[in-house]
Parts: sequence; structure tokens; C-alpha cells
Amino acid sequence: MAARSRKTLPAPTTLEETRGQRVLRFIQTYCQVPEGKLVGKPLKLDPFQIAFILAIYDNPHITRRAILSLARKNGKTAIIAAILLAHIIGPERVRNSQIISGAMSRDQAALVFNLAVKMLHLQTAFEGLYKIVPSSKRIVGLRANVEYRALAADGTTAHGLSPILAILDEVGQVRGATSPFVEAIVTSQGAHESPLLIAISTQAPSDADCLSLWIDDAVRSGDPHTVCHVYTADPDCDIMDPLQWVKANPALGTFRSEKDLEEQLKQAARIPALEASARNLLLNQRIALESLWLAPSVWKQNGAPPDLDVFRENPTALGLDLSSRNDLTAAVLAAKDALGAVHLIPFVFTPIGGLEQREMRDKAPYRQWLLDGYLIGVPGETLDYDWLCDYLKAKLDNLGIEPDTVEFDRWRIKELRAAADRAGLLGYAVWNEVGQGYQSFSPRIEAFETYLLQQKMRHGAHPLLNMSAANAVVVRDPAGNRKIDKSKSTLRIDPLVAAVMAVGAFMQVTTFDIEAMIA
Repeated sequence: MAARSRKTLPAPTTLEETRGQRVLRFIQTYCQVPEGKLVGKPLKLDPFQIAFILAIYDNPHITRRAILSLARKNGKTAIIAAILLAHIIGPERVRNSQIISGAMSRDQAALVFNLAVKMLHLQTAFEGLYKIVPSSKRIVGLRANVEYRALAADGTTAHGLSPILAILDEVGQVRGATSPFVEAIVTSQGAHESPLLIAISTQAPSDADCLSLWIDDAVRSGDPHTVCHVYTADPDCDIMDPLQWVKANPALGTFRSEKDLEEQLKQAARIPALEASARNLLLNQRIALESLWLAPSVWKQNGAPPDLDVFRENPTALGLDLSSRNDLTAAVLAAKDALGAVHLIPFVFTPIGGLEQREMRDKAPYRQWLLDGYLIGVPGETLDYDWLCDYLKAKLDNLGIEPDTVEFDRWRIKELRAAADRAGLLGYAVWNEVGQGYQSFSPRIEAFETYLLQQKMRHGAHPLLNMSAANAVVVRDPAGNRKIDKSKSTLRIDPLVAAVMAVGAFMQVTTFDIEAMIA
């Protein structure tokens, strides 16, 4: 749209306004709802949006990075467009500056640009203040020669630009610690003394992903130059709890339809395969989308404590998953009661040396779990299998439990079995090798899943099993067989792998008589 004349918007109504208040007044006075049933009406910001804007612009330490994370459909793109206009033609314009918005796809990048254009066209007071170049998704603010450009990760990169403001839309879609697109945008701001990067997005599924790392760093460091507002439901909450909906959807009832949200969550509650995605997108929780076979609610329903007498009175299997010498090694006992429920008792070992560093790496409270008795600390920097077997022998003897079978992965098993022989541990048990590929693991995954879905498992909500269950990734081969893929899991899953192997012993009961097998 060509400029007919150079003009300015009315001056501030008061000289006492803060920077944040000026931005709010500009948005709520001049910006209009760009589409939907309220199109053309003044854009009225919700309290959470006002709080975010004030936190950014009235920060006495100068904000360099701002993060707003909330569930989908909460007016995210509209607030991005409004903030952009405040920098293109409004009170935050800086002469001869560059501004960019970045999205992970062309469609998302176009959405931000199109909403900004619609806002410009709706407000007659903006006429003559801008020029739009649709072919390159650019808007030029004529009063201060501010150039805004919308970029997509799958298209043009930010190389060669030097934006004073960069807004990243849905950076939660970036898998891994960073991406060339994000890196290009972040590094492109280095020429400015006080650049501002704003990320507005639903949470990433994994703790190891870019947005999660940014959020965790902001919380951990307390950096005064970072604003971080995260709206998320409580971990392991009931997805049908309306109080949790509000926590993740601050625009519920205004931008966000409560009826639509309820219908989607009802569907997810009925279909376990949809729950992880619903928790991530609708409740803004970090949920690995690949681990759908263990829906959090289903896992939680099986959290009753195990009964020790079941292990003393019935055949018992021990699953072993050995790690590298300086990580987690798990031994999980499984026994089946007269009603067909499987009970689990995990023993998880780790070296005491280097525990703090592993705790930071895995973002797990290992030291607290050690104090609480859920994690067993092995003296030294590496796992001593003789110490481990002596401990396990004494513990099992004290409990009056003697495993009948050992389900194991062959990696490092010779070393552990030799230590077990020296300790007099598992001398009467039948040792069964369990391959970790599709053929061996697929039926075990199915059996494990069946017990959970029938609410016939009692895992005691052991925190290391909980951690493993929430982060295990299952992959399929072309024939539909499944296995647990450690390389795709973001946290330690050794306890769950050991549990699946142990429960697999009872899968075989349908074909073989376990007592006959032991005999």
C-alpha cells in the first residue's frame, strides 16, 4: 500500500507513562481484532498478555529475551502481530532498524505477516504510516524507516540481517538443542547493544529441546535480562480437571473456547493414543509424543504399592538392564498374584561419584532420590558389580525373596553374572537372554501394555519408574513390531526396560508352565 502522506499517531496522553504502558496504550487504542466474530473491534488484551508486555518493557534490567509459553489457541499469533506493529510504527520504533518474525514453516510465517497486515488495513489512523510488500512478506514503517520481514525455517534464513527485535513463533517445534534457523536469528542480533528476542510457543515435548533448555535456564539462572512466563497444567494431572485447563489456557473463555477444549480433552481421555498429544498441545505439558503407548493417566492408575507376600509365595522374575559403568543400572523384580496382577519392586543403582553432574545432565533429582532411598548409591566413580551383587543378595535375603528366573540383556552380563556367582546370588535362577530388537521386545511391550490397560500392574509409583515411563520412546518396524529405542529417549529409561523384561517372564506363562520351566 503506497504512502499518501507522512503523518504520526497522536502523542501520549501523559508524560508519566512507562514504556510498557505506552506499548499497551498503542495496542489497545489502535490495534483491532484482525479476524473472527469480533473482527474490527478494539483489541482488548487479557491480563496474562498485559503482564507479559509490562514485564518485557518495564524491566529495570533491560529485557534481552522473553518467553511466553501456553497452550494452543490462546491468542498467541495476535499478540505477536500487535507487538510487531508497536515496533514498526508505534512507540517502540527505532530509526533504520530491522525486525523479523520467525516461524518453523512458511504457513506459520505467513499467518503472522497476514494478521499484521489485516490490523494495518483495519485502522484508518495507520494510513500513510507503512508500506506493504506482499511478495517478500515485508512491511516498512515509513516514520522511522523500520523494515519488518517474516521468515520461515524452511525458506529464507536470517543470514545477512541484523534485527533489533526478533520474535520466534512456535519455537517449541524445534527438536534438539537448536537449529540452523534459530542459531542464525540469535547470532544475527549481536550488533545491537540491547536486542530483544521474544519466543511465544507451546512447550516442546522433550527436556532436551531448544525451548525447554531456554525455559529451564531462565528458571535456574534467574537471569534478570530474561522474562519467562509459562502456563502449564500440573504434571500427572487429570486431563478432565477444569482447574488444570485454566492453568495452561489463560485465555480460556475469551480467545480460547472452553467448549472446544473440553471436547478435545474428552476425546483424548477416551483414546489413550491421543492423550500425550493433548497434554502437550492443550495442557502445555512436556510430553514425548512418541511414547504414546504409555499414556500418563494409564500409568498412574497402576500405581498401587506392591505386596511383598506375592513375591514370597509365587514364582518371581528379575529383569536386568545394565548401563555403562557410570550411569543407572536397574534390577526389577516382578511377581504375579492369584488375581493376575503383576507386582514390581525396582532396585536402581548408580555411582555416587559424579552424581551431581548426572543430575544436571538428566534434569532429575538423583541426590534427593538417594536420600529418600529410591536410588541406591554405589561407592566410587563407577559401578562396582561385586558391591551391587552383595547389596542385592543381602536385600533379597532380608525380604525373603529368591528370584526363579533372570531376564537379561547380554550387554556386560558376563561381568555381572561372575559377580553374582561370587556373592552367591541367583544361584538357582534360570537365566533367560532377552534380545533388545523388534522380534524379542514386541511381544513383551504388548504384554506390559495389556497389564497396564487392564489395571493389573502395581508399580508403587516408584519415581525412577515414573521418570522412565514418561520418557520411553517406542519405534516400529515396517511389520508393526515395536521396541524401546534408547537413542530416541531424552532421559534414563533403564528401570522401565528392566521392568518390561521381568514382566515378559509372565507373558510366557500363556505358552509355558513357569513352574515346569523352573523344575
